Amino acid sequence: MTRLSKHLRAGRLALALLACTGATLALPVSSATAQTASLIADHVRVVGNGGLVAEGNVVVLFGGSRLTATRVSYDKATDTLNITGPITITRPDGTILVAEEAQLSADLRNGILTSARLVLDEQLQIAAAQINRVQDRYTQLSRVVASSCHVCKKNPVPLWQIRADRVVHDEAEQQLYFHGAQLRVADVPIFYLPRLRLPDPTLKRATGFLPPKIRTNSTLGFGLATPYFLKLGDHADLTVSPFVADKTRTLELKYRQAFRSGDLFVEGAISRDSILKDKTRFYVFGEGEFQLPRDFVLSFQLQEVSDPGYLLDYGYSDQDRLRNAITVIRARRDEFAFAGITRYDTLRASELPISDQLPFAQIDAFYERRFHPGGFVGGELRTNLSWQAHFRESELDILGRDVARMGAGLEWRRDWMGPAGLLIEGQAALDADIYWIEQDSRYQTEQSFATPSAGLTLRWPLSRVSRSGAVDILEPVAALAWSEQVGANIPNEDSQFVEFDQGNLFDLNRFPGSDRREEGLRAALGLSWTRSSPSGWGFTLAAGRVFRDVDMGQFTDASGLAGQQSDWLLGASVNLGGQFSIQGRALLDDDFGLTKSETRAAWLTDNFQLGAAHIWVIEDTAEQRPTPTHELRLDSAWRVGDFWTISADGSFDVEAKQATRAGFGVEYRNECLSVDLSLSRRFTTSINVEPTTDFGLQFELIGFGSGRGATVNKCRS
Repeated sequence: MTRLSKHLRAGRLALALLACTGATLALPVSSATAQTASLIADHVRVVGNGGLVAEGNVVVLFGGSRLTATRVSYDKATDTLNITGPITITRPDGTILVAEEAQLSADLRNGILTSARLVLDEQLQIAAAQINRVQDRYTQLSRVVASSCHVCKKNPVPLWQIRADRVVHDEAEQQLYFHGAQLRVADVPIFYLPRLRLPDPTLKRATGFLPPKIRTNSTLGFGLATPYFLKLGDHADLTVSPFVADKTRTLELKYRQAFRSGDLFVEGAISRDSILKDKTRFYVFGEGEFQLPRDFVLSFQLQEVSDPGYLLDYGYSDQDRLRNAITVIRARRDEFAFAGITRYDTLRASELPISDQLPFAQIDAFYERRFHPGGFVGGELRTNLSWQAHFRESELDILGRDVARMGAGLEWRRDWMGPAGLLIEGQAALDADIYWIEQDSRYQTEQSFATPSAGLTLRWPLSRVSRSGAVDILEPVAALAWSEQVGANIPNEDSQFVEFDQGNLFDLNRFPGSDRREEGLRAALGLSWTRSSPSGWGFTLAAGRVFRDVDMGQFTDASGLAGQQSDWLLGASVNLGGQFSIQGRALLDDDFGLTKSETRAAWLTDNFQLGAAHIWVIEDTAEQRPTPTHELRLDSAWRVGDFWTISADGSFDVEAKQATRAGFGVEYRNECLSVDLSLSRRFTTSINVEPTTDFGLQFELIGFGSGRGATVNKCRS
């Protein structure tokens, strides 16, 4: 035999072929418009008065859709197509229709397929004794079995299935309507529903119930959450989740909306429980961001809670401080502008008695512009203006201090290339600030100071390439800096804690805020070594130290910068082929005593993930830390086989010799079912909350408008 390919244009013959493809695949084909289809078959012949028969490996291609069959015939007298299978029809969106026989009309509105199976989004399979196409929109299936589980000789019974007398698939609304539906698990009937509506797998957002979650909490008791999703148009939705437990009645809400210029997200809950009798408890968290004219961006954050223990009692958040803020930002190549108002509320047990003595409201404004002067000056020139004010609710002297500050700054930087690749960096700056201080008798109401500073940094990067192709870069750095604060001394509100690391080793000022400026003559020496190999592994090692002419007593012991000589700063980062990485920094004194260390490590493979973090900081009363901080945290996940994933995480207070939090989870996920089991325990306690244990169980049938399951086919062997 020889294969024959023909392109049929216009006329009833092309219309018949298009009707075959269009009717089964719901393509929008007009019966009055001639279009083009491609037919490939072993034999094609014309019979009778305009009839057509194609036999042997028949393939019809149209508009990205593909139909394969054994035989296709067109009867002009009845204006129908008769197709003999096996029939497979694949449409561009991935929907597949398989049948043994089909009879379709040429007007795309009617048709019957027998012994058929519909596959939606390569997930949900619906087998039926007969399928009818109606009005180019509805697919009616009779005597139906629906499941997304693999079925084969090895696994002849699906894990779950829905049997129904009739199913209607509305392609326009992407909905499945079951009549006389029965849910079976391992072929055992579980429950019966006379009517059932479910989204098809191609629908990502649809009004309806989401998978329920069973939750047991040692504080709240046994409970059940049944979330309901409401689609509010194409750009907004609301999730309502009633949570009913032994000791609480809670309604959880989540609202999302996308605008043309931004987006909004708000979540919250309202409860009546036996923990605080006769009191309504609630929380509201929200955030949003919107694009404004002239490149400005408006963002806000909302955080409100009824009482300090609510978030921890219900496991909504571990936050111990709330932040409400609204900001406007514009960032351009040579310009940055920021303005915002922020309010803080504490939930910490140690701070609640003195909450009125803590800054609760803050106003910030900052503007910076950079220029690139030419000629002899050259380099880069930066100017900035700033405003900051914060307030306390207390009316007490000193404890209720309110402060406002206005500042201006000018900074110049320039680089030169010296001999033998030596890089020279020059820097000079002048900062001036005016303060207004209220409710503190130790300071005058209006005070000001200025801080001139200058610095010179020398860098000499050296590189080589080894025989193996590895690249080594060795960079010694030396910096000399001077600055002096001229004027009044003001209270330190924003520079209480200083971090000393590789990022600020050579900075003119290491204080994070404006209330303190680093003073005196000092020098910083550092050395870094970076190696990268063609195989993907590499490391960076760095060390440095700061030397002072005179100790000005500006820094705390825990910062590592106290004294004429700072602690040794050591930093390291190692990456082994993208699977293992570790990075950390440490501060060591002359006796190799550890002042501060922070280490993070991660091991990532296809089936195993492990992350660890360790922190150590010495005690320092100047930083309100009477005891050392020593903590360890672990996170892990292990994929066992094709379908099981085990996860565990926890944190441990080494100094107190007790765990603070622990969690364990088991997830089973195959191609058609997801089961998630979680167990967590919070060990910390305070006057607001007690230690709690939380147990959760959630299961989901995959294939109805949900995420995809495991791609492994358990039928393969």
